Amino acid sequence: MFSDFAAAHADAAERRLAAGHLTGSAWLVDAGGMRVLLTHHRKLDRWLQLGGHADGDVDLARVALREAEEESGLRGLVVEPEIFDLDRHEIPARGHEPAHWHYDVRYVVRALGREDFIVGDESHALAWRDIAALADDEAADASLRRMARKWLEQP
Repeated sequence: MFSDFAAAHADAAERRLAAGHLTGSAWLVDAGGMRVLLTHHRKLDRWLQLGGHADGDVDLARVALREAEEESGLRGLVVEPEIFDLDRHEIPARGHEPAHWHYDVRYVVRALGREDFIVGDESHALAWRDIAALADDEAADASLRRMARKWLEQP
């Protein structure tokens, strides 16, 4: 599905593509790998992983790292080059922007330095969450629970 979408649209990483676009997200874990940093997303009003629009950058690992840094204020982050998760989800219409799809490519990003984040304009709040608790939290977003389970099942 993702490769078909990208092959069909030379501008798949551009936000202006009305049908949808590629995005990059960060499964931002602490140095011990026990907690993940989540954002209470201002526009969507839900707890989600950090990430956002590629704005034409087809290196989605770089996008995930950039978004993690911008949305958390953390420095010294390291992105793993392998794709961790894929998720296609619909973004509801808002203002003059019609509903559209995000083809979200998700990467593990590790916080190896300080963990004191800064809440930016795109978030109501940020919080470190225990990954094991998140995996069992029925109130959490389904894709967050899936990523938490996937993380816990790694060797």
